[in-house]
Amino acid sequence: MAPSRRSAVPSFSVMDVLARADALRAQGRSVLTLCVGEPGGGAPAPVRAAAVAALAGDLGYTQVQGLPALREAVAGHCAARYGVAVDPARILMTTGASGAVLAAVVAAFDAGDRVAVASPGYPAYRNALAALGCEVVDVAAGPDARYALTLEALRETHARGPLAGVVIASPSNPTGTLTTELPAILAWCREQGVRCVSDEIYHGIVYDGAVAATAAGDPAALTIGSFSKYWGMTGWRLGWLVMPPDLARATADIAGNLALCAPVPAQHAALAAFDPASYVECDARVAALAGTREVLLAAAPSLGFTRVAPVDGAFYLWAEIGAAGLDSPTWCERLLADTGVALAPGTDFDLVDGERWVRLSFSPGREVVAAACERIAEWNYHRR
Repeated sequence: MAPSRRSAVPSFSVMDVLARADALRAQGRSVLTLCVGEPGGGAPAPVRAAAVAALAGDLGYTQVQGLPALREAVAGHCAARYGVAVDPARILMTTGASGAVLAAVVAAFDAGDRVAVASPGYPAYRNALAALGCEVVDVAAGPDARYALTLEALRETHARGPLAGVVIASPSNPTGTLTTELPAILAWCREQGVRCVSDEIYHGIVYDGAVAATAAGDPAALTIGSFSKYWGMTGWRLGWLVMPPDLARATADIAGNLALCAPVPAQHAALAAFDPASYVECDARVAALAGTREVLLAAAPSLGFTRVAPVDGAFYLWAEIGAAGLDSPTWCERLLADTGVALAPGTDFDLVDGERWVRLSFSPGREVVAAACERIAEWNYHRR
Protein backbone atom coordinates (compact mmCIF):
# COMPACT_ATOMS: atom_id res chain seq x y z
CA MET A 1 0.00 0.00 0.00
CA ALA A 2 1.22 3.48 -0.86
CA PRO A 3 1.42 6.46 1.50
CA SER A 4 -1.38 9.00 1.29
CA ARG A 5 -1.06 11.76 -1.30
CA ARG A 6 -1.27 14.36 1.44
CA SER A 7 1.86 12.91 3.07
CA ALA A 8 3.99 13.80 0.03
CA VAL A 9 5.56 16.90 1.58
CA PRO A 10 9.21 17.73 0.99
CA SER A 11 11.75 17.09 3.70
CA PHE A 12 13.44 19.97 5.48
CA SER A 13 16.85 19.98 3.75
CA VAL A 14 18.48 21.82 6.65
CA MET A 15 18.15 18.56 8.57
CA ASP A 16 20.14 16.84 5.83
CA VAL A 17 22.84 19.49 6.25
CA LEU A 18 22.79 18.91 10.00
CA ALA A 19 23.19 15.16 9.50
CA ARG A 20 26.24 15.71 7.26
CA ALA A 21 27.68 18.12 9.83
CA ASP A 22 27.23 15.55 12.59
CA ALA A 23 28.92 12.92 10.45
CA LEU A 24 31.94 15.18 9.90
CA ARG A 25 32.12 15.95 13.61
CA ALA A 26 32.08 12.21 14.34
CA GLN A 27 35.13 11.90 12.07
CA GLY A 28 36.99 14.39 14.24
CA ARG A 29 36.45 17.46 12.04
CA SER A 30 35.93 20.91 13.57
CA VAL A 31 32.35 21.81 12.62
CA LEU A 32 30.54 25.09 13.20
CA THR A 33 26.78 24.61 12.96
CA LEU A 34 24.97 27.73 11.78
CA CYS A 35 22.19 25.97 9.92
CA VAL A 36 19.55 25.65 12.67
CA GLY A 37 17.69 28.18 14.80
CA GLU A 38 18.75 26.93 18.20
CA PRO A 39 19.18 29.75 20.73
CA GLY A 40 22.11 29.34 23.09
CA GLY A 41 21.90 29.17 26.85
CA GLY A 42 18.80 27.04 27.28
CA ALA A 43 15.97 27.85 29.67
CA PRO A 44 16.41 30.66 32.21
CA ALA A 45 17.51 29.65 35.71
CA PRO A 46 14.06 30.19 37.31
CA VAL A 47 12.50 27.87 34.74
CA ARG A 48 15.05 25.14 35.41
CA ALA A 49 14.44 25.40 39.14
CA ALA A 50 10.67 25.27 38.63
CA ALA A 51 11.07 22.16 36.47
CA VAL A 52 12.94 20.35 39.25
CA ALA A 53 10.27 21.31 41.77
CA ALA A 54 7.51 20.18 39.41
CA LEU A 55 8.90 16.64 39.29
CA ALA A 56 7.85 16.16 42.91
CA GLY A 57 4.24 16.98 42.12
CA ASP A 58 1.32 15.63 40.10
CA LEU A 59 2.24 15.49 36.42
CA GLY A 60 -1.01 14.03 35.14
CA TYR A 61 -3.02 15.54 32.31
CA THR A 62 -3.99 19.19 32.51
CA GLN A 63 -7.10 20.69 31.00
CA VAL A 64 -7.01 20.57 27.20
CA GLN A 65 -6.27 24.30 27.06
CA GLY A 66 -3.51 24.00 29.64
CA LEU A 67 -2.88 25.02 33.22
CA PRO A 68 -5.22 27.92 34.11
CA ALA A 69 -2.39 29.69 35.94
CA LEU A 70 -0.15 29.48 32.87
CA ARG A 71 -2.85 30.80 30.55
CA GLU A 72 -3.35 33.70 32.94
CA ALA A 73 0.41 34.31 32.93
CA VAL A 74 0.48 34.43 29.12
CA ALA A 75 -2.43 36.89 29.18
CA GLY A 76 -0.49 38.98 31.68
CA HIS A 77 2.54 38.90 29.38
CA CYS A 78 0.39 40.19 26.49
CA ALA A 79 -0.91 43.01 28.68
CA ALA A 80 2.52 43.98 30.00
CA ARG A 81 4.42 43.75 26.72
CA TYR A 82 1.83 44.98 24.22
CA GLY A 83 -0.87 46.69 26.27
CA VAL A 84 -3.36 44.16 24.86
CA ALA A 85 -6.07 42.58 27.00
CA VAL A 86 -6.50 38.88 26.18
CA ASP A 87 -9.06 36.69 27.91
CA PRO A 88 -7.21 33.60 29.27
CA ALA A 89 -10.18 31.57 27.99
CA ARG A 90 -8.92 32.36 24.47
CA ILE A 91 -5.44 30.95 25.17
CA LEU A 92 -4.51 27.38 24.27
CA MET A 93 -1.22 25.86 25.38
CA THR A 94 0.24 23.69 22.61
CA THR A 95 3.04 21.22 21.92
CA GLY A 96 5.45 23.84 20.67
CA ALA A 97 4.51 26.48 18.15
CA SER A 98 4.29 23.62 15.63
CA GLY A 99 1.26 22.27 17.51
CA ALA A 100 -0.28 25.72 17.41
CA VAL A 101 0.25 25.97 13.63
CA LEU A 102 -1.43 22.61 13.05
CA ALA A 103 -4.41 23.37 15.31
CA ALA A 104 -4.82 26.81 13.74
CA VAL A 105 -4.83 25.72 10.11
CA VAL A 106 -7.10 22.72 10.76
CA ALA A 107 -9.60 24.94 12.57
CA ALA A 108 -9.47 27.88 10.16
CA PHE A 109 -9.22 26.39 6.66
CA ASP A 110 -10.92 23.78 4.51
CA ALA A 111 -9.43 21.69 1.73
CA GLY A 112 -9.27 23.82 -1.40
CA ASP A 113 -8.99 27.13 0.45
CA ARG A 114 -6.44 29.55 -0.96
CA VAL A 115 -4.01 30.62 1.77
CA ALA A 116 -1.20 33.11 1.17
CA VAL A 117 2.29 32.69 2.59
CA ALA A 118 5.39 34.85 2.20
CA SER A 119 8.20 33.77 -0.08
CA PRO A 120 10.80 33.43 1.31
CA GLY A 121 9.15 31.92 4.35
CA TYR A 122 9.24 29.06 6.82
CA PRO A 123 8.51 25.83 4.88
CA ALA A 124 6.39 24.18 7.58
CA TYR A 125 3.54 26.62 6.86
CA ARG A 126 3.44 25.57 3.24
CA ASN A 127 3.79 21.88 4.02
CA ALA A 128 1.11 21.82 6.73
CA LEU A 129 -1.34 23.69 4.52
CA ALA A 130 -0.61 21.48 1.52
CA ALA A 131 -0.99 18.30 3.57
CA LEU A 132 -4.44 19.51 4.61
CA GLY A 133 -5.45 20.09 0.99
CA CYS A 134 -5.19 23.87 0.92
CA GLU A 135 -3.96 25.75 -2.12
CA VAL A 136 -0.79 27.53 -1.03
CA VAL A 137 -0.35 30.91 -2.71
CA ASP A 138 3.17 32.32 -2.64
CA VAL A 139 3.41 36.08 -2.23
CA ALA A 140 6.79 37.53 -3.15
CA ALA A 141 8.46 39.24 -0.19
CA GLY A 142 11.78 40.13 -1.73
CA PRO A 143 14.05 43.18 -1.81
CA ASP A 144 11.41 45.53 -3.22
CA ALA A 145 9.12 44.69 -0.30
CA ARG A 146 11.94 44.78 2.25
CA TYR A 147 11.53 41.00 2.52
CA ALA A 148 8.15 41.28 4.26
CA LEU A 149 4.51 40.80 3.30
CA THR A 150 2.85 44.07 2.32
CA LEU A 151 -0.79 45.09 2.18
CA GLU A 152 -0.40 46.00 -1.48
CA ALA A 153 0.90 42.53 -2.37
CA LEU A 154 -1.95 40.87 -0.47
CA ARG A 155 -4.53 43.04 -2.22
CA GLU A 156 -3.10 42.15 -5.62
CA THR A 157 -3.02 38.45 -4.74
CA HIS A 158 -6.61 38.56 -3.46
CA ALA A 159 -7.74 40.31 -6.66
CA ARG A 160 -6.36 37.44 -8.76
CA GLY A 161 -8.38 34.92 -6.75
CA PRO A 162 -10.07 35.29 -3.35
CA LEU A 163 -7.96 34.28 -0.38
CA ALA A 164 -9.36 32.40 2.60
CA GLY A 165 -6.35 33.17 4.74
CA VAL A 166 -2.81 34.43 5.13
CA VAL A 167 0.06 33.31 7.35
CA ILE A 168 2.34 36.11 8.57
CA ALA A 169 5.56 35.73 10.55
CA SER A 170 7.14 38.80 12.10
CA PRO A 171 10.09 38.73 12.72
CA SER A 172 10.38 36.28 9.89
CA ASN A 173 12.25 33.06 9.42
CA PRO A 174 14.47 33.10 7.31
CA THR A 175 14.84 36.85 6.78
CA GLY A 176 14.55 38.29 10.29
CA THR A 177 12.50 41.22 8.97
CA LEU A 178 9.44 42.74 10.63
CA THR A 179 6.07 43.21 8.96
CA THR A 180 5.59 46.89 9.70
CA GLU A 181 2.10 46.92 8.16
CA LEU A 182 0.55 44.30 10.48
CA PRO A 183 -2.22 46.57 11.89
CA ALA A 184 -3.28 47.62 8.38
CA ILE A 185 -3.14 44.02 7.15
CA LEU A 186 -5.30 42.85 10.06
CA ALA A 187 -7.87 45.56 9.31
CA TRP A 188 -7.93 44.58 5.64
CA CYS A 189 -8.30 40.89 6.54
CA ARG A 190 -11.36 41.68 8.69
CA GLU A 191 -12.91 43.73 5.89
CA GLN A 192 -12.34 41.01 3.30
CA GLY A 193 -13.17 38.00 5.47
CA VAL A 194 -9.60 36.69 5.19
CA ARG A 195 -8.39 34.75 8.23
CA CYS A 196 -4.95 35.82 9.46
CA VAL A 197 -2.57 33.48 11.28
CA SER A 198 0.18 35.54 12.93
CA ASP A 199 3.33 33.65 13.95
CA GLU A 200 5.07 35.69 16.65
CA ILE A 201 7.51 33.15 18.05
CA TYR A 202 10.53 35.45 17.62
CA HIS A 203 8.96 38.29 19.56
CA GLY A 204 11.32 39.58 22.22
CA ILE A 205 14.30 39.18 19.88
CA VAL A 206 14.42 42.52 18.04
CA TYR A 207 17.20 45.04 17.47
CA ASP A 208 17.85 48.78 17.17
CA GLY A 209 14.72 49.69 19.08
CA ALA A 210 12.42 47.93 16.60
CA VAL A 211 8.89 47.20 17.80
CA ALA A 212 7.05 44.01 16.87
CA ALA A 213 3.29 44.47 16.65
CA THR A 214 0.99 41.70 17.83
CA ALA A 215 -2.25 40.32 16.44
CA ALA A 216 -3.29 39.00 19.87
CA GLY A 217 -5.90 41.71 20.31
CA ASP A 218 -7.50 41.15 16.92
CA PRO A 219 -10.91 39.46 17.23
CA ALA A 220 -10.51 37.39 14.05
CA ALA A 221 -6.81 36.44 13.99
CA LEU A 222 -5.05 33.38 15.35
CA THR A 223 -1.84 34.39 17.11
CA ILE A 224 1.00 31.95 17.79
CA GLY A 225 3.57 32.33 20.56
CA SER A 226 6.30 30.08 21.89
CA PHE A 227 8.75 29.57 24.74
CA SER A 228 11.34 28.21 22.30
CA LYS A 229 13.16 31.28 21.03
CA TYR A 230 13.20 34.25 23.44
CA TRP A 231 13.16 31.93 26.46
CA GLY A 232 15.51 29.38 24.84
CA MET A 233 13.21 26.43 25.59
CA THR A 234 13.26 24.60 22.25
CA GLY A 235 13.29 21.05 23.59
CA TRP A 236 10.58 21.75 26.15
CA ARG A 237 8.05 21.77 23.29
CA LEU A 238 5.68 24.41 24.60
CA GLY A 239 3.86 27.14 22.74
CA TRP A 240 0.51 28.86 22.80
CA LEU A 241 -2.26 30.01 20.53
CA VAL A 242 -4.50 33.02 21.09
CA MET A 243 -7.77 31.91 19.52
CA PRO A 244 -10.48 34.16 18.07
CA PRO A 245 -13.81 33.72 19.91
CA ASP A 246 -15.55 32.15 16.91
CA LEU A 247 -12.88 29.43 16.60
CA ALA A 248 -11.98 28.91 20.25
CA ARG A 249 -14.10 25.82 20.85
CA ALA A 250 -13.21 24.18 17.55
CA THR A 251 -9.49 24.86 17.92
CA ALA A 252 -9.37 23.52 21.47
CA ASP A 253 -11.30 20.40 20.45
CA ILE A 254 -8.88 19.77 17.60
CA ALA A 255 -5.87 20.22 19.87
CA GLY A 256 -7.39 17.92 22.47
CA ASN A 257 -7.88 15.18 19.91
CA LEU A 258 -4.36 15.58 18.56
CA ALA A 259 -2.42 15.80 21.82
CA LEU A 260 -4.82 15.74 24.83
CA CYS A 261 -2.75 18.53 26.37
CA ALA A 262 0.63 20.22 26.05
CA PRO A 263 3.63 18.67 27.89
CA VAL A 264 2.78 19.02 31.56
CA PRO A 265 6.27 19.33 33.11
CA ALA A 266 7.02 22.11 30.65
CA GLN A 267 3.78 23.88 31.54
CA HIS A 268 4.63 23.91 35.27
CA ALA A 269 8.17 25.08 34.57
CA ALA A 270 7.03 27.80 32.15
CA LEU A 271 5.19 29.61 34.92
CA ALA A 272 8.65 30.80 35.99
CA ALA A 273 9.38 32.17 32.52
CA PHE A 274 7.39 35.24 33.57
CA ASP A 275 9.51 35.77 36.68
CA PRO A 276 11.36 39.12 36.45
CA ALA A 277 14.67 37.29 36.77
CA SER A 278 13.85 35.26 33.64
CA TYR A 279 13.21 38.41 31.63
CA VAL A 280 16.53 39.86 32.83
CA GLU A 281 18.39 36.73 31.75
CA CYS A 282 16.67 36.54 28.37
CA ASP A 283 17.11 40.25 27.63
CA ALA A 284 20.83 39.87 28.33
CA ARG A 285 20.97 37.12 25.73
CA VAL A 286 19.20 39.33 23.21
CA ALA A 287 21.78 42.03 23.87
CA ALA A 288 24.53 39.49 23.21
CA LEU A 289 22.79 38.46 19.97
CA ALA A 290 22.72 42.11 18.94
CA GLY A 291 26.50 42.21 19.30
CA THR A 292 26.88 39.03 17.27
CA ARG A 293 24.61 40.51 14.61
CA GLU A 294 26.94 43.51 14.29
CA VAL A 295 29.95 41.23 13.84
CA LEU A 296 28.15 39.31 11.12
CA LEU A 297 26.86 42.36 9.23
CA ALA A 298 30.34 43.89 9.25
CA ALA A 299 31.82 40.67 7.84
CA ALA A 300 29.11 40.06 5.22
CA PRO A 301 30.87 41.75 2.27
CA SER A 302 33.86 39.43 2.67
CA LEU A 303 31.73 36.29 2.72
CA GLY A 304 30.67 36.37 -0.90
CA PHE A 305 27.19 37.66 -0.09
CA THR A 306 25.96 40.06 -2.78
CA ARG A 307 22.86 41.15 -0.87
CA VAL A 308 21.41 40.56 2.60
CA ALA A 309 17.98 41.15 4.12
CA PRO A 310 17.61 43.62 7.00
CA VAL A 311 17.92 41.81 10.33
CA ASP A 312 15.22 43.51 12.40
CA GLY A 313 14.87 40.55 14.73
CA ALA A 314 15.26 36.79 15.21
CA PHE A 315 18.80 35.46 14.65
CA TYR A 316 19.11 34.78 10.94
CA LEU A 317 20.93 36.37 8.02
CA TRP A 318 19.28 35.81 4.65
CA ALA A 319 22.06 36.28 2.12
CA GLU A 320 22.30 36.13 -1.66
CA ILE A 321 25.14 34.14 -3.21
CA GLY A 322 24.04 34.69 -6.81
CA ALA A 323 27.54 35.70 -7.93
CA ALA A 324 29.08 32.46 -6.65
CA GLY A 325 28.24 30.50 -9.79
CA LEU A 326 26.73 27.66 -7.72
CA ASP A 327 23.21 26.89 -6.60
CA SER A 328 22.72 27.19 -2.85
CA PRO A 329 22.52 23.43 -2.07
CA THR A 330 25.83 22.87 -3.89
CA TRP A 331 27.38 26.00 -2.33
CA CYS A 332 26.40 24.85 1.17
CA GLU A 333 27.59 21.30 0.53
CA ARG A 334 31.01 22.47 -0.65
CA LEU A 335 31.32 25.03 2.13
CA LEU A 336 30.67 22.33 4.72
CA ALA A 337 33.05 19.84 3.13
CA ASP A 338 35.85 22.39 2.71
CA THR A 339 35.53 24.46 5.89
CA GLY A 340 33.28 22.62 8.35
CA VAL A 341 30.78 25.50 8.39
CA ALA A 342 27.14 24.41 8.04
CA LEU A 343 24.62 26.86 6.56
CA ALA A 344 21.10 26.23 5.27
CA PRO A 345 20.38 26.40 1.53
CA GLY A 346 17.66 28.83 0.55
CA THR A 347 15.68 26.23 -1.38
CA ASP A 348 13.84 25.27 1.81
CA PHE A 349 12.44 28.77 2.13
CA ASP A 350 11.90 30.05 -1.42
CA LEU A 351 10.74 27.76 -4.23
CA VAL A 352 11.47 30.35 -6.93
CA ASP A 353 14.71 32.12 -6.04
CA GLY A 354 16.02 29.98 -3.19
CA GLU A 355 18.87 28.58 -5.25
CA ARG A 356 20.52 32.01 -5.04
CA TRP A 357 20.18 32.44 -1.27
CA VAL A 358 21.38 30.89 1.99
CA ARG A 359 20.32 31.26 5.62
CA LEU A 360 22.91 31.71 8.35
CA SER A 361 21.83 31.38 11.98
CA PHE A 362 23.90 33.51 14.34
CA SER A 363 22.24 32.06 17.44
CA PRO A 364 25.41 30.11 18.44
CA GLY A 365 26.97 33.39 19.56
CA ARG A 366 29.77 35.81 18.78
CA GLU A 367 32.74 33.44 19.15
CA VAL A 368 31.31 30.74 16.88
CA VAL A 369 30.01 33.23 14.33
CA ALA A 370 33.32 35.13 14.19
CA ALA A 371 35.21 31.87 13.63
CA ALA A 372 32.75 30.84 10.92
CA CYS A 373 33.09 34.20 9.19
CA GLU A 374 36.87 33.78 9.09
CA ARG A 375 36.54 30.36 7.49
CA ILE A 376 33.94 31.49 4.95
CA ALA A 377 35.90 34.62 4.03
CA GLU A 378 39.10 32.63 3.42
CA TRP A 379 37.18 30.01 1.42
CA ASN A 380 35.48 32.70 -0.63
CA TYR A 381 38.80 34.47 -1.29
CA HIS A 382 40.43 31.32 -2.64
CA ARG A 383 37.40 30.59 -4.84
CA ARG A 384 37.66 33.91 -6.71
